[in-house]
Amino acid sequence: MAAETSPVAPALDDALYGELDSRLAGTDAALTDRYPGEAGDRQPVHTVYVRADRYEEGLAADWGRQALDLAAEHGGLRELCRVVGVEDELAERIAPLVEAKLREEPIEDLRIDFEDGLGAQPDDVEDRLAVESARLLAREIAEGSATPFAGLRFKCLEEDTRRRGLRSLDLFLGALIAAGGLTEGLIITLPKVSTVEQVEAMVAVCERLERAHGLEPGRLRFEVQVETPQLILGAEGTVPVAAMLHRADRRITALHYGTYDYSASLQIAAQYQSMEHPGADFAKSVMQVAVAGTGVTLSDGSTNILPIGSDEDVHAAWRLHARLVGRSLERGYYQGWDLHWAQLPTRYIATYAFYRRGFDAAALRLRNYVYGTGGAILDEPATARALARFIQRGHACGALSAEEITDSCGLDPATVAAIARPHSETRPLGDSPEPPASTS
Repeated sequence: MAAETSPVAPALDDALYGELDSRLAGTDAALTDRYPGEAGDRQPVHTVYVRADRYEEGLAADWGRQALDLAAEHGGLRELCRVVGVEDELAERIAPLVEAKLREEPIEDLRIDFEDGLGAQPDDVEDRLAVESARLLAREIAEGSATPFAGLRFKCLEEDTRRRGLRSLDLFLGALIAAGGLTEGLIITLPKVSTVEQVEAMVAVCERLERAHGLEPGRLRFEVQVETPQLILGAEGTVPVAAMLHRADRRITALHYGTYDYSASLQIAAQYQSMEHPGADFAKSVMQVAVAGTGVTLSDGSTNILPIGSDEDVHAAWRLHARLVGRSLERGYYQGWDLHWAQLPTRYIATYAFYRRGFDAAALRLRNYVYGTGGAILDEPATARALARFIQRGHACGALSAEEITDSCGLDPATVAAIARPHSETRPLGDSPEPPASTS
């Protein structure tokens, strides 16, 4: 005979719940404000830096043509896949995709460089370049030939370059707005940040420029280049890179690791300066923890070993670049820098190989999670979001098509994107529809 059960009275009452709500109100608000989660916007797979005096109309298309020509000289993209270690079956699938990418969108993110790339110029020369490059960018935007993301990097806020850098930013932005070229894709890069105070100063600059041009508050945002050890570990034992994210009025969009300035600051010999040096990995791990949950994205740095010279040198540089791109992706750094058009083929080969190698397993796991169809892995909601973000990133850069996402996941890309967004709620498993019969 089953034992008789008696009602259990809860020990916690509404008065206690109200007390806890009051006690934790500050924590609740801080978590919402400081850690809003990812926005779900497209993140470019790379940033290309071009010195301002070399920025010209049609530059992106020219880089794509030169990249394809170089690949053709070395046996074509399928042969290049083999050179960098992509298996034959996968090479057959991604080579046409990479070719299409290099023809249609060879550069995803272009930065017109007024900093190290341009160097010191007479003031009248840099003034002219700031205005002319902004007008050219606006014209390309109007014609539909601009890269999806574009902007400028100006000289840093250290004393020696502060006025010159801000003047270039001022002139560039004014000319861009006058020409009707201010879009959501505009990116401003603040280099060589060493202190939180420099970031706060940049916020003040943005506020002033917004008022001057009649822009809505918060319209101007910027990315920070992490190029100094002082930003990773402050003099008081603090972590300024984390603090600055929460003292920038939500204006910081990304952190970019600067391979060579940072390495030189650590006194690493030139031949050992690399994205994979232990010193680099430490800094990037700190950056990764600092941005978690904030919605700020990350970019790895670059390699200055270029695919030029003899066949042996070109192949060695391509293998290095492809390996470093893959290494960054595996570590959660989905963006990097490319310094030369000859690096574009391996940027996309390595990136597409990464997403295509992981797609089948990710699609199956996401499908099993959404439809409750079992499987050997019991994924949690956070992992489901990670699976969806992986697929969403692959689709955004061109590695995965909408059709194969739908066929493999039983979900269209828009639904995958909705699952990927932080704080989104997937349909309860008990209410999930039956998987479409046409999917495998």
